[in-house]
Amino acid sequence: MRWISYIVGILLLGLDQVVKYLVSSKISVGEVKEVVPGVISLTNLRNDGAAWSILSGNQVFFYLITVVALIVLFYLLYTQRQHSIYQWGLILMITGTLGNFIDRIRLKYVVDMFQVDFFNFPIFNVADVCLTVGVLVLFVAIIRDERIEG
Repeated sequence: MRWISYIVGILLLGLDQVVKYLVSSKISVGEVKEVVPGVISLTNLRNDGAAWSILSGNQVFFYLITVVALIVLFYLLYTQRQHSIYQWGLILMITGTLGNFIDRIRLKYVVDMFQVDFFNFPIFNVADVCLTVGVLVLFVAIIRDERIEG
């Protein structure tokens, strides 16, 4: 069963890179294409920072923090391998971290494309979704475990 999460992680990493490639090759930088009017659009944004371009241009910082994060995440994955819900959360977080790290190494920026149109929210990508869902899964697992122990 553990291998299924690894396969899903690899498939999501591939999806992230394919979507980034397609957006980069089909949509000009800064161009916006409505998908669901007033809800979500596709764009091609080159982000060399974090959300909302925070810390823009600090690639060395992002390289270092990503390597440290991956080491910690892989260590946690190894130590929590018997707990499937933790494993799923960690695999998703590793997938998202690797997806954006590949961009930073290869392109020196991260390709973002999903734009929420009805409120101010950072433009994001598949890797960001994996990271966010992974954090939520871990949060639920921790809360669940505290209830069982408490």
